[in-house]
Amino acid sequence: MGYYDATNLVAEACIVLIKFLGSGDAFGSGGRLNTCFLVNRGNARFLIDCGASAMISIRRFGVDPNNIDAIVLSHLHADHFGGLPFFILDAQLVSRRARPLMIAGPMGFGARLDALMEAHFPGSTKVERKFSIELIELPPEVPIDIGMTGMCVTGYVVVHPSGTPSLSLRIECDGKIIAYTGDTEWVDALIEAGRNADLLIAEAYWYERKVRFHLDYTTLRQKLPLIGAKRLILTHMSPDMLGRVNELRDCEAADDGLEVEIA
Repeated sequence: MGYYDATNLVAEACIVLIKFLGSGDAFGSGGRLNTCFLVNRGNARFLIDCGASAMISIRRFGVDPNNIDAIVLSHLHADHFGGLPFFILDAQLVSRRARPLMIAGPMGFGARLDALMEAHFPGSTKVERKFSIELIELPPEVPIDIGMTGMCVTGYVVVHPSGTPSLSLRIECDGKIIAYTGDTEWVDALIEAGRNADLLIAEAYWYERKVRFHLDYTTLRQKLPLIGAKRLILTHMSPDMLGRVNELRDCEAADDGLEVEIA
């Protein structure tokens, strides 16, 4: 089955496919690309985060950007949302997008997006586009339906300074739950974000070292019984963590290009 052939997936609408287009940290540890996950539910596709290298990921893995209906952002650091100017300008100038694009993110992200666009490409926010962009700001702990994508997103505030409230994400679609910690030190909000999720994607920057604003694998593993997620995949790993993936228990480590199925 062709991964991006929607006609093949319509008959399997109960299956959600996730492809890790980028699984790295901000500094390219292990040669990995910035955070960007593609969720394919057959008749709709969306990205979770859109790091600065997202267009490289999209081209590398043969994804048609015009088939991406929406982008959901956890927080506003460049390795998680810095790819948006390139995605939007590619849609306008290269891929010739005609369909609307929805972008959801933390409260206040609209102004930051405009500032980023102008910093990268002055005047780019003033150019008329042939497609519309709908910006949706996510109030904490309020489920929000994202247009026609068939997904409902709830953001939970975490501890990771980024200029606006950083979020962990709980995404519900087709009766499945995908949870994502974003970047954060441990906070109890992660329990609600990931409760009984079919898949929890979690930052694990260090194996056991405790640092502010980031998760470590040891703490996460201790807290897993409280979360109750059915499957755990680690991402955003430092060289320390990458060097110890053979020591992982009860979880998996992401890599660029990894595909997983939630049935």
